[in-house]
Amino acid sequence: MTVTLVPAPPPLAEPPAPARPDPLAVLGVPGEINLDHAASAPCARAAADAVAALLPWHASVHRGAGALSRRCTLAYERARQTVADFLGARPGDHVIFTRNTTDAVNLLARALPTGTTVVTFAGEHHANLLPWPRGSVRLPVPASPAEAVRGLDAALRELRRPGPIGSATGTRPDLPVLVAVTGASNVTGERWPVAELALVARRHDARILVDAAQLAPHAPVDLAALDVDYLALSGHKLYAPFGAGVLVGRGDWLDAAPPYLAGGGATSHVGTATHEVRWATGPARHEAGTPNLLGAVALAAVCAALAEADRDALHAREQALLARLRDGIAALPHVVELRTFGPDAPRVGIASFVVAGRDSAEVAAYLADAHRIGIRDGLFCAHPLARRLLAEAGARSGRRDLPPTALRASLGLGTTTAEVDALLAALARLA
Repeated sequence: MTVTLVPAPPPLAEPPAPARPDPLAVLGVPGEINLDHAASAPCARAAADAVAALLPWHASVHRGAGALSRRCTLAYERARQTVADFLGARPGDHVIFTRNTTDAVNLLARALPTGTTVVTFAGEHHANLLPWPRGSVRLPVPASPAEAVRGLDAALRELRRPGPIGSATGTRPDLPVLVAVTGASNVTGERWPVAELALVARRHDARILVDAAQLAPHAPVDLAALDVDYLALSGHKLYAPFGAGVLVGRGDWLDAAPPYLAGGGATSHVGTATHEVRWATGPARHEAGTPNLLGAVALAAVCAALAEADRDALHAREQALLARLRDGIAALPHVVELRTFGPDAPRVGIASFVVAGRDSAEVAAYLADAHRIGIRDGLFCAHPLARRLLAEAGARSGRRDLPPTALRASLGLGTTTAEVDALLAALARLA
């Protein structure tokens, strides 16, 4: 009998593995063009997934012995460490969860040692202008990054010059000084020379706080590399819109100050006598009450996703979109861009402008109603700077029909070329 050998069939091909969802993809509403990331960025997939995974376990943090509470406490403290790593925190730095950047800056303002002089620039967001004590020094808006460095150096030299306390010629050289500066303007997107300003502060024995609310979503921020003492940011601008922010920085002032909030969790001992309280040290000192677990976890998830991402590629993509937007604005004769520094100064994905002869609130409403494009109008919680730049824009353009408020388009993860072009086309129709 002849046996015919039949070849074995080829092995079945393995089905392709499902594509892994991009953790930095952002959620949105189909048809709506969101160009208002600088106010509140959309939610990143990483944040939404982290919150969804934790919600079934949601329980008290630091306040329970059950499995749910233990898991949530671990998630909260892991979030703190993830944020610390993302921002380059040093040994001895505290990572304190707050509501947002404004809350974080106010916390530091409450923790300043007695007699501290705070030096800011007039180009700051209100969050970095209003919390500081009386006697703070507000420097003029500089015309360039180099002028900002020179202006700070001159101001600190004058502050450190010996003279009678309270006189116009100087102050006691041994009193603390804090420099408070933005990393990137929320009005123009222009980046400030943080490392150079930190070097000047260090030269004059001053500390420095960086408001990184607008910088951190667009570029790496590292406390140790920049040699800054404190840093504040908001989760809702970093694609984690769950109501959390952070203040990160040196622990000595924070541990020596009264708690920002008095209450449970901030104490190590409460006695029976009135005011018999020993306050905790470390972040817990300023985190009284039940913390925003979901906000902290969402923020940490985005930090972890950004740490794994190709930040150079993200930056290049954003810069290409920003150049397209700014070139398009420059080509519209009835639209004038606002700027503090020169036109080629480094900036993040923000552009503010005015439409000549048109009220900015009406333009914003037209874009929303007729084109489903969302942008910001107003003075952007930076009134001194915005008013100055509006006046400068009028002088530079020679136009007397510019409105008293401005418009701002801000880009980020998920922004497309088609969305930028849609905005430019809509602005062109207003001519």
